[in-house]
Amino acid sequence: MKPSLEVAQGKTTKKKNLNGAVAYQKESSVMKNKRLDLSYSQMKWETIFKRILVVMSAVLLVLVIGILLTLIIESLPSIKSLGIGYLWGKVWDPVSNIYGAYPFLIGTLLTSFTALIISIPFSYAIAIYLGEYNPKGGLSNILKTTIELIAAVPSIIYGFWALFILVPIIRTFEAKIGVAPYGVGAFASSLVLAVMIIPYAASLGTSLIRMVPSPLKEGAYALGATRFEVIRSVVLPYTQSGLFAGILLSLGRALGETMAVTLLIGNSSALGHTFKDIFFGPGNTMASVIANEFTEADHTVYLSALIELGLVLFFVTVIINLIGKRIITKYTNK
Repeated sequence: MKPSLEVAQGKTTKKKNLNGAVAYQKESSVMKNKRLDLSYSQMKWETIFKRILVVMSAVLLVLVIGILLTLIIESLPSIKSLGIGYLWGKVWDPVSNIYGAYPFLIGTLLTSFTALIISIPFSYAIAIYLGEYNPKGGLSNILKTTIELIAAVPSIIYGFWALFILVPIIRTFEAKIGVAPYGVGAFASSLVLAVMIIPYAASLGTSLIRMVPSPLKEGAYALGATRFEVIRSVVLPYTQSGLFAGILLSLGRALGETMAVTLLIGNSSALGHTFKDIFFGPGNTMASVIANEFTEADHTVYLSALIELGLVLFFVTVIINLIGKRIITKYTNK
């Protein structure tokens, strides 16, 4: 008896469905294998990238530790000979083999913090103007280029410029206020340092202010706030940790500056008796002393004392940065 047409069709349909299911299963298996191969490749490159980052971080850590150990080892003769009194000794006389770092520590901190205080208003003003008032346009581009040039100019150029242009002006100013008109000193160095460190805080501040979410500012404007009120109550609180980080970056640059300060500070190892003498008179920083006298160090303790100055400068920079990080963390948590 012949099968009916419906039965025949049913068998054919069943056969087709079976073949289609088999083909689909094969296709699914191939796609699954491709996805597995892709996932394996992604995981492999992710692992390699992570290891590269770990190695680079470890190299940086080893480099810093190596610098610290080198400074400590080379400073051992001075540490053994002079002891802890080296830090607050007020006399630096290599001829008599007497070494005290206190005048240079005062000179370093005085010039760096004075420069920072002078530079902060300019840095914040530039950051607010470029980030909020005029982010685009011809004037904005000119100002950005100028800031980049200020950061790129070698410090020795600033020193020469200040020596021939700024120092005579300062000498006239000192004569008018009744101070010995040296011209060179901590005050002159601070002014030049202030100009040199402006770009660091200004550039970082500009980038941060531009990253403030628009809804926050628009909400303040919707409530009737003026632009000044938005900047004071929204923009600055939102970016305060980053702005402070820019200040730390500027301070680190000021602490380590050598050539411009060496040309302008007067290179005197004697510490003045009054604040006016210290601030307006010739002085020295730790970096300038090392630059001036390193090639003249003719015996072990003298050379080691200079290297110990570098060690003290290293620790001063680390301590200031740790304090700054602590302040940033405190404000960020708030």
